[in-house]
Amino acid sequence: MERLKRLFPGTSEVEDGELTVGGVRASDLADEFGTPLLVYCEQTIRAHARAYREAAPDALAVYGAKAFPNVAVMRLLAEEGLGADVSTLGELRFAQRAGVPAERIVVHGNNKSDEELQAAAEAGAAYVVLDSVEELGRAREAGVERMLIRIAPGIEAQTHEAIRTGHAGSKFGVTPVEALGLRDDVEGLHVHIGSQLLSLDDARATVAWLNGFVEQSGWAPEVVDLGGGLGVPTAPGERAPSIEEFVGTLLGELQLQARLVLEPGRSLVGRAGVTIYRVGSVKGRWVAVDGGMSDNPRPQLYGARYTAILASRAEEEPQGTYAVAGKHCESGDVMIDGVGLPQPRRGDLLAVPSTGAYTLGMGSNYNAVLRPAAVLVADGDARVIRRRETVEDLLGLEAPE
Repeated sequence: MERLKRLFPGTSEVEDGELTVGGVRASDLADEFGTPLLVYCEQTIRAHARAYREAAPDALAVYGAKAFPNVAVMRLLAEEGLGADVSTLGELRFAQRAGVPAERIVVHGNNKSDEELQAAAEAGAAYVVLDSVEELGRAREAGVERMLIRIAPGIEAQTHEAIRTGHAGSKFGVTPVEALGLRDDVEGLHVHIGSQLLSLDDARATVAWLNGFVEQSGWAPEVVDLGGGLGVPTAPGERAPSIEEFVGTLLGELQLQARLVLEPGRSLVGRAGVTIYRVGSVKGRWVAVDGGMSDNPRPQLYGARYTAILASRAEEEPQGTYAVAGKHCESGDVMIDGVGLPQPRRGDLLAVPSTGAYTLGMGSNYNAVLRPAAVLVADGDARVIRRRETVEDLLGLEAPE
């Protein structure tokens, strides 16, 4: 456990051989709320939010809600002075339900509907980020007043191709030439090259491109949105810059006098989340758990690597290397290809760290599996922030006979 501590929430400890998070034992969480269960550490989320505020006190920092759209989490972040980056009507409604001030809401989306543009205008969002030239007219007609334009700078970020967003040919944003044609219609520009960035090189490349673009064009934007993208290690051996290092690099190399907007998502909630599963079948090297790709599709989508511990036997030495599989009817439903564990037994609790971002938020009901509950833990207490689905929830969507 000690060698994996940096992957778990900051409050994680092993007490009497068992994992605790926020002062609550894994077994108590599993017994009270069931499994699979996504456990979020409030202290860790708040610490990450404060790190952004301290690193860039004059910037508008908005939470990338797609990482995990949840009212309680967004309300907590709003208490820390952060806003919300939303890309659909649904995410906007989550932000409003959480009480995020309108002046701290930034609206995105590469294919915004007229309804979404109108909702952004009615909400009084701080900015709507245009993603195409044609969107300008529709945004004006909807009543949007403050806009940015998203540019695809042609940078190949060092991340999985599915989450690169600033390369040439990206579905996001407009060309630099198109952006210049809209400079008199918008308050500034937006650049975001991708997610799960584990190096400062991409941050430097973004700022260098931006500095050169502004200098050559003569554009003096009032607002510059640098997006998000800071990665979170999910497996041993992975490293990422700290929030302070990442933001410090952006601010230290940016040569513009403009209001700065940052859009962290994963780096706020990724490490704060741990998923607890219950072990079922154990066959040779295969350990099957009661969840899988329905609550965390990232291994299948992005080749994401994870690790795990037996939360109920956290001090025992590994006895072998095992593969952790889910319960779905797919050979590809494998969460971890190989992890050292004590001999697993049916009923053991398995804890997978760094699962707070882009897991449950991307979940599904494949095989009619119910999506798990989520709880927030702090100072020995736990409260449900998203209830577990029921079969009745799923059947309720069916057309009446």
